[in-house]
Amino acid sequence: MAVTKPAEKTLTREKKLEMLRTMLRIRHFESRVDEFFQRGMVRGTTHLYIGEEATATGACAAIEPTDYITSTHRGHGHCIAKGGELPKMMAELFGKETGYCRGKGGSMHIADVDAGNLGANGVVGGGLAIATGAALACAMRKDGRVVLCFFGDGATNQGVFHEAVNLASVWKLPIIYICENNQYAISTSVKTAFNIENIADRSVSYGIPGVIVDGNDATSVYDAVFEAVKRCRQGEGPTLIECKTYRWRGHSKSDIQIYRTKEEVEEWKKKCPIQRFKKRLIQENLLTEEEFEAMDKEVEEAVEEAVKFALDSPYPEEEELFEDVYA
Repeated sequence: MAVTKPAEKTLTREKKLEMLRTMLRIRHFESRVDEFFQRGMVRGTTHLYIGEEATATGACAAIEPTDYITSTHRGHGHCIAKGGELPKMMAELFGKETGYCRGKGGSMHIADVDAGNLGANGVVGGGLAIATGAALACAMRKDGRVVLCFFGDGATNQGVFHEAVNLASVWKLPIIYICENNQYAISTSVKTAFNIENIADRSVSYGIPGVIVDGNDATSVYDAVFEAVKRCRQGEGPTLIECKTYRWRGHSKSDIQIYRTKEEVEEWKKKCPIQRFKKRLIQENLLTEEEFEAMDKEVEEAVEEAVKFALDSPYPEEEELFEDVYA
């Protein structure tokens, strides 16, 4: 199993504070979405990223704005970490014309190609082939870009995972496969779905590095992705990174959560990625409690502005129902 060399020295104070701000943006955004979803104001289904903020934040901080990502059904955090605009995201969830997909995509289909986000995906493992195709395009164009492919533990038992990773390995494509192992594929525990301890061990089958990191530690994720990005840009091919993390909320609104105990959830909440990162920055004399409170308030206000924008925005016109539809 590969051990990443520390790259944290490349993180300036400003970069670390921005990572903290990103995690707060995800947390506040998701908390408000949860509230509106429970009130029936956000329709369809919604999968919250609360508790996993460090993975998307650390990973996206290690790439350039011109690089690409693909997302999952639990994709709000990825979009925000890649520079997504909160007002457009919130408007999309409310089904409004001003949303990223003009209100027609909803939670699981937000994309922002201009920001390098090639889209969320409602199909388990659906982003794997898309990301690998994007990496092939980058290699053929020789543009120096890399692709981050986010997916959950359940997706690694889909055939497309093995097909995509094998192809990327053979052709040494510039892609980093990031498995967000939040311990459950809906209600199926990794303990019953796998006969191996670590999903990253599967990298051996494809002759690529496999790295295990604490997915609740933003700098550990950053370090792992930073090193993987260097390999990609040097033409050395893909890396499989397993980020061990945990979702605090249910899989979706219909999840009655009888498959895990309240004690388990509370234990993971003690590992809150935001509080851990905040504590570290304070210990490093890079942040004060007062500065954190000011940042938290600033982010909360930005989310409320996004809510207002979404509520004030119009719905798509009825005559536009069949626009942007391929069949």
